[in-house]
Amino acid sequence: MELNSVLTLTVTAAVVTYGMYLTITSVARSYFEARKINLKESSQEKILPLRLQAYERMCLFLERISPDHLVMRHLDSAGQAVELQQLLLREIREEFNHNLAQQIYIGADTWLVIRNAVGEVQALINQSAAAVDPAAPAGELGKQIIENVIRQHTAPTDPAIRILKEEVQALF
Repeated sequence: MELNSVLTLTVTAAVVTYGMYLTITSVARSYFEARKINLKESSQEKILPLRLQAYERMCLFLERISPDHLVMRHLDSAGQAVELQQLLLREIREEFNHNLAQQIYIGADTWLVIRNAVGEVQALINQSAAAVDPAAPAGELGKQIIENVIRQHTAPTDPAIRILKEEVQALF
């Protein structure tokens, strides 16, 4: 009889201990999940304004390097086509380098689209410059760039701006 009592007591103690283990691990898991959610919400409150600012800056960057805006801003700053070409390419590089850190807050696919848009604008400027005499007045290169954009029916930066807007909308 004593063996039965000891065995019953041992099994009962094991079942109670296992039950306590399950309860404690469940409570601990719930607690850590709640902490994780709170930390995520807290960081979102701090990061969301930074992300929105990055999207704003990249949208402004893309508008600034849009070929028509570039030409209009810098046409009077150059005398010859080759000077305008160099000025436009330098402006794009400087603007891009100034906004390089924004990639931290923007999705990788969107950043790739932005980089491709930069390359397309540079290629458009170089293609347009190849069709114009380097010693020609800067206005001829400006006209050639605008004509090439019109032939393409869209600026190289437009798809990137659209994707930026879509990504911002997805945040809300």
